[in-house]
Amino acid sequence: MRTGLPFTIAKEESFYEKLGDWIGDVFYEILPEKGFELRDEQIYMAFQMEKAFKDKKVVFAEAGVGTGKTIVYLLYALCYARYTGKPAIIACADETLIEQLMKKEGDIKKLEVALGLQADVRLAKSRDQYLCLKKLDTQMQKNDTDDINSIYDNLPEFVHAQGSMLKYEKYGDRKEYSNLSEETWKTVAWDSLQDCFSCDVRHRCGQTLHRDYYRKAADIIVCSHDYYMEHVWTKESRIREGQLPLLPEASCVIFDEGHLLEFACQKALTYRIQTETLETLLTRLMENDVRDETLYTIENVLFLNDKLFENMIKEATPVVGSERFEIKKSAQILKFAQSLRLQIDKLSEQLVYEGEMFVLNEYDLRIVEEYLEQILYSLKLFIEDTEGIVWFEMTESDHTLVIMPRLVEEVLRKEVFSKNIPYIFSSATLSNNGDYSYIANSLGIDSYLSFKVDSPFDYESNMEVFIHRNNGTQYDEFLSLLKEAGGRSLLLFSSKDSISEFKRYVLQQKDIGLNMLFEGDKEISHLVSQFQENEETVLCAYHLWEGLDIPGPSLSNVMIAELPFPPKDPVFDAKRKVSVNPFNEVDVPYMLLRLKQGIGRLIRTSTDKGTIHIWMSPSENDEILDSILPLLPVKPAFYK
Repeated sequence: MRTGLPFTIAKEESFYEKLGDWIGDVFYEILPEKGFELRDEQIYMAFQMEKAFKDKKVVFAEAGVGTGKTIVYLLYALCYARYTGKPAIIACADETLIEQLMKKEGDIKKLEVALGLQADVRLAKSRDQYLCLKKLDTQMQKNDTDDINSIYDNLPEFVHAQGSMLKYEKYGDRKEYSNLSEETWKTVAWDSLQDCFSCDVRHRCGQTLHRDYYRKAADIIVCSHDYYMEHVWTKESRIREGQLPLLPEASCVIFDEGHLLEFACQKALTYRIQTETLETLLTRLMENDVRDETLYTIENVLFLNDKLFENMIKEATPVVGSERFEIKKSAQILKFAQSLRLQIDKLSEQLVYEGEMFVLNEYDLRIVEEYLEQILYSLKLFIEDTEGIVWFEMTESDHTLVIMPRLVEEVLRKEVFSKNIPYIFSSATLSNNGDYSYIANSLGIDSYLSFKVDSPFDYESNMEVFIHRNNGTQYDEFLSLLKEAGGRSLLLFSSKDSISEFKRYVLQQKDIGLNMLFEGDKEISHLVSQFQENEETVLCAYHLWEGLDIPGPSLSNVMIAELPFPPKDPVFDAKRKVSVNPFNEVDVPYMLLRLKQGIGRLIRTSTDKGTIHIWMSPSENDEILDSILPLLPVKPAFYK
């Protein structure tokens, strides 16, 4: 249901002039009357953002903590969506930010109440957040458990009813099954091996119904960075198959915490080959009544797949500070890759014949055929593409070959930022001292506007910064300062390896008298809750440089164990190869942005107080120190 603009506009009047007048009324009169604080920084930001919408440009809106940037972009998104007749898309970095927008007491609801309007805002969740009816049926046959039976018994009546659906409701959201463990949920949730297009129950599927629902949003669709990039990456293939893209055409796109978009791009714009997945699919296929010739080819494919991954596991080199492994294209690896490619090609032809014989389940056959097609293309890239970026990932249960056909900026330049619509990047850390070239170059953005609004908080009165030189007694210094602070500290590391080393040191100490929490020991949100609820606690982490919002005394001390330079992994090495001065153009800008995010964890409200401690290694020279000093909120003291 489409509603009108929150202000009147005559035919001869300019939308942008009327919008500017209304924005002024909102910030100077309406919101203060409703109890909102009048912030000069917010008003400045609002009028700077108008040009991006008027000229349909990319804008980097860098606004510090406490400026109220969310309210600003929500007002523009709402009005521009109604003006153009297309929804605005707000892509958030993680579920925490989505919850902040969408919850009952969140920013959207606050605006609705204050302005006396109703916004049509709908959430587009990632596909793995929905129940898959096909997988549920499989689990019903395999596992007669209370959890699985409960899901099945509580499905809406129309799911299994015959005939057309005269009445239906949305269902199948992960939140409806909050009692399920992640392990159980994965057995019934959608995954990338499901072929929705050929599924005979897709029109009764909860995911399909949710998608139909959010696509009709009149004002705003909220999604994650990951989901937006999945939309970009799958858009053309879905259209070729006769499917709608995951997201509708948008009036504008807003990237909240926009400095993190590059990581979502790297995650989405890849091809992945998992040895366990191929084995699972083909083993299931062998249970059917297929010809001996096809069985023999399947066995060959599985043998070559095992040999390929055996060799990659042997040759994979761990990268310090990264979860990626470097993989060299040795002659042996390329030999097995080529042999596997030929056998999969042969198997694909044989499966066409098996399908014509009607001895295979059509849905299962389609899944296998599509996966084999993807592996064939991935192997072709791996063997032939000398410009592609390749790495290896290993966990206890999975081994994955990952191929990124090109740097993400090339894809984004063509598929995203060539569109003539406003793109808004909102974050407290988008630039290095006002220089936006690092993020612009990383995302393929050639032309942009920018502005910077500092935080209104009084850092001079509420923050102290200390810089340390690591002289070999760093861990002892950590514990001494943590005891002095009585816990209440976030200790940030740049990698899993670094935090693991410190954890081993702590475990060797007899009794440190501190409650220490380490990322990885439990689910991260549970650790954060423990940290927030118990002041005398230390949280050690390597993924919480951004997104952690804990106001009050529970977080009074941020200790940065090392400067967060990027790892020497294949992705960053590819960026370095196309740089004139890799260290100054890639490594230092990345480090400065991440360091700024880490520092930003400390002061979250105007009443917060605390200290920042930063450790530098002996090899990090005065030039690096000089690059750090301008981004510090206050003049540092040098710890001796």
